[in-house]
Parts: sequence; structure tokens; C-alpha cells
Amino acid sequence: MRAFVVALLAAGSAAAADDEGFASLHFQATVAAQAHPSFSAAYSGTNSLRPDAESATSVVMDLIGTVRPWSGAELTLQPELAGGRGLSSTLGVAAFPSGEVYRVGNPEPGLIVGRAFLKQTLGALALTAGKFSVTDVFDNIPYANDPHTRFMSWGLWASAAYDYPADTRGYTWGLAAEATAGDFSARAGIFLEPKFANGIAMEWDVGKARGLVAEVERRFTGGAVRVLGFLNTAHMGSYADATGQHVDVVATRADGRLKGGLAASANTQLAAGLGGFVRASWSDGANETWAFTEIDRSLALGLVQSGERWGRGKDEAGAALVVSGLSGAHRDYLKGGGYGFLIGDGALDYAPEILGELYYRAQLTKEVSLGANYQPILHPGYNQDRGPVHVFTARAHVAF
Repeated sequence: MRAFVVALLAAGSAAAADDEGFASLHFQATVAAQAHPSFSAAYSGTNSLRPDAESATSVVMDLIGTVRPWSGAELTLQPELAGGRGLSSTLGVAAFPSGEVYRVGNPEPGLIVGRAFLKQTLGALALTAGKFSVTDVFDNIPYANDPHTRFMSWGLWASAAYDYPADTRGYTWGLAAEATAGDFSARAGIFLEPKFANGIAMEWDVGKARGLVAEVERRFTGGAVRVLGFLNTAHMGSYADATGQHVDVVATRADGRLKGGLAASANTQLAAGLGGFVRASWSDGANETWAFTEIDRSLALGLVQSGERWGRGKDEAGAALVVSGLSGAHRDYLKGGGYGFLIGDGALDYAPEILGELYYRAQLTKEVSLGANYQPILHPGYNQDRGPVHVFTARAHVAF
């Protein structure tokens, strides 16, 4: 479903929208069952991935409706029903292995309005306002942008060190603008931040909290390159202050705290049916993670191959690797026994977290696909005293 939303928001989507007439309706449902066998752990903390064997199942269903009330306008509404839980209640791995569960710990199905936005295209300029995901517009790599059908790790479908504004379910309210001239596009946006780290309620006073982002993209035959910069303001805590005085970063929160950083990405077609991508991102890592995941440095790369090579053109296989790291202040905080909202083992023997992912998706019909993923994880939560972990996923996807 995210891939469809991205296509709808992309520059030039008005022509595609005209083909669908005044209104369109799309549906997707994804069921993902994950499991890992037991693994070695010298110790565990409140936010650790459980070392005992465990499994978890998630269900996500989206219905997305779009009407085009006047020339160049697209009004979109997307209700979302999600239920289930991630492994260890979505804790213990920074580049978490399932983008289906995000950061919701409640296994009971819940219905929300995921997206409700208006896009207006005025020639080469497109404006989008309302509720949507920042990653619908920014940081979009065609080969790694949809955990429903492709790579599932948080470190692969987004630039993981970009702590992009979002509520607990991955959405926010904001305004984005995109201008296109030939092979170039420039995008900028301002978005609401949550009132509290990993919170569902948003801070509507943009004088107190906001997320600013700008991105430039250059397209070429078969691919594109992008550079993104961001600056977030929120009531964040300081890792350095927490390490020296309080241990709990929550106790150090103050208005006006900043988090800034950069992300660069590229994708290209390497051969018929074979595409590759790379993502690199960095944040200053001085203040606490607020909305996405606890990663301050990230490098990800991968390949996606269509099934044309073995006579199943609609099937797809992918392989990728993401290496995640922390700033010095962030790692000292965790080493001293601190906790974030996603990771924290009560102690830390630091090493970069390394996650690989292999997947195969078999397209059974135009609407139905089945897939399998395998993710080996070294140093989950950046801890050499735990792991390695082997995560296996079975996934079913329906879309029409």
C-alpha cells in the first residue's frame, strides 16, 4: 500500500490519476508471522530481544480512496486496521526486522485514519497537506520502500538515522512541496512532532516542536540519486546529561532541543530485471531518539531481482545488508544502564548492529502473493554480549 501512495504522490502522478477517473479505491492486507529460535545472551534488560525462542504475528489492512474534485487535485483517505505484535513487543533490535508492526505494543486490532491529505498539482509544483507519512514523499527508493512486499527491516525501507517525525504508527500532519524541472526535483516539508518520544499525541504548537526536511533528487536513465537534510525540534532529553546525572534520559528533557542530520541514497538498474540501491544516513545523536528508531549512523545496500531469469516474471527476490551505529553519547548512555523506547539491555558491550535480509516473493495471482524472509542479526541492540539472532518470516499479501 505504501508503494501505491508513493506513486500517487510522485511528480507526474496527475496523468496516472486521469486514467482512473474521478475516483479510485484500493485495498491491501498483509499477514506476517515471524519467529526466532533461542540465542545466547549473557544478560537481558527491560528492552532486550528475548533470548528464548518466540514467535509473533501481525495483520495490517488498508483501504485507500481517492477523489479528484477539480483539476490537479487529489483528496485521499486511508483507514487502517492493524493488530498483532512484533517479536518481544517490538523491542531489542534497532533496525527492527518487521516494518509491519512499527512501534505498537497492543496486540488488539485497532482502526485508525492513517492518511487524510490533499495534493494539488500546479504545473511543475505539487503541494501535499494533511496527514500522511513523511516517507511517502521523502527518501523514496523504489527497490526498498514497502515492507508489505519487499524488505521488512526498518533499516532497509528508510534511511534509519533520519528520525523522521511520526506518531507511534508512523504518521504525522504536515505540508510538503515538490518542484520538478526535467530530471531534477526539489522537495521541502514541515511536520508535527509527537509530544513525547514514541507518542501517539502530536504537538500542534510548531513553535515548540517541528520537523523540517529538504531533499534534492537527480534522475537518470534507470535510476536516481538523492540528498536529504533534516532538523528536528522537540522536548527531547540529552544523552550526555542523562549519563552524567540521571541515567534516565526522560528526566533531562527540555524545550528547544535539536536533532539534525543528512541522508544520501541512490538506486539504479544494473541489468534486465536487476536493480540495486544504497542508503547512508547520519544524525548528530546528541539528544534522544524521538520518533523512528535508535540509530545515529546507518549504511544499507541491496539488490532486487525479478523472476524473469527463471521463468516467473512476476516473482521477486532480494538481498540486502544494513549496518547501524550510535553516537558516542548514545552508546555511553546505554552502557551506563540507560534505556530508550526501543533498546536497552541494562549494560552494553558496544559493536555496530548488523542485519542481513533475504526474501522471495511468489506472485500467485495478480492480487495474491506469498513470501518468505530470512534475517540474521549480529549484535542486536549494538551488544556483543547477545546473539547472533536468526529471524524467519512467512508473509501473505493481498492487493487490488
